[in-house]
Amino acid sequence: MPALALMAVLLAAGTHATWNLFAKKAAGSRHFVWLYSIGSVVLYVPVVAWIVVEQRPHFGATQWLALTATSVLHLGYSLALQAGYRTSDFSLVYPIARGSGPFLSFIGATLLLGERPTLLSGLGLALIVAGILLVAGLTREPHRAPKVGIFFGLLTGAFIAGYTVNDGWAVKVLAISPFIVDFTGNLLRVLILAPVAWGDRPGLAREVRVYAVPAAVVSVLGPLGYILVLFAMRIAPISHVAPARELSTLVGTYFGSRLLREKAVPARLAGAVCIVVGVVSLAFAQ
Repeated sequence: MPALALMAVLLAAGTHATWNLFAKKAAGSRHFVWLYSIGSVVLYVPVVAWIVVEQRPHFGATQWLALTATSVLHLGYSLALQAGYRTSDFSLVYPIARGSGPFLSFIGATLLLGERPTLLSGLGLALIVAGILLVAGLTREPHRAPKVGIFFGLLTGAFIAGYTVNDGWAVKVLAISPFIVDFTGNLLRVLILAPVAWGDRPGLAREVRVYAVPAAVVSVLGPLGYILVLFAMRIAPISHVAPARELSTLVGTYFGSRLLREKAVPARLAGAVCIVVGVVSLAFAQ
């Protein structure tokens, strides 16, 4: 993986874990996805407008298909993730989502986009997945893990895999700007969820007062982190970028133990080591 792509992924990992921490803090909000989506649209509309005016991108049926797919997949991802945070622990949902997502992305990029895995990249992927399972605690007493948290974690991971392969294709093959890809997803969420928010105006007003700061943080860091990942996908194999993103699990584990006061155990530390070694393997894979 090129050094520039790895740097972008590392920065994206930090921003991703940070905005997920704030999303967890807003788990009680009914309209949180709509709130941060409209914030992202307002924030990034000048950038998208400049791209449209200056670069004049031409979109055919294939480009519109890719943008429609990313919008639907990101809508499902956002709703599934927030549902997981409402019903289960951050340290359970987040690692499962981040672990299952790259595994499926790796398979999708290999089978659908023709990327060729190597022994080293396969080893890196296996170490990352094993590490995330350790961090989540699923290797110790899986029968005690909340089933609803596992379900929403896996469902979120499936959406992650879907939009990773689709969006990698959009920026790498179709040459769509990463800003437009991310903006489209946010715009659809605003339009789809607007009737629900409008129908609950008193509740929405209350949530604006209570969750304004978390929504603002997610509206800035969410698009920023993903745009960095999309730029990395342009210059590096998707099957390498997707698993390398999972360094965010290290940051998330730290946040869970230090900021959310979740118990840290030796298995989680071992899992963190596996993730680091796995990412290094992907970085040096040819």
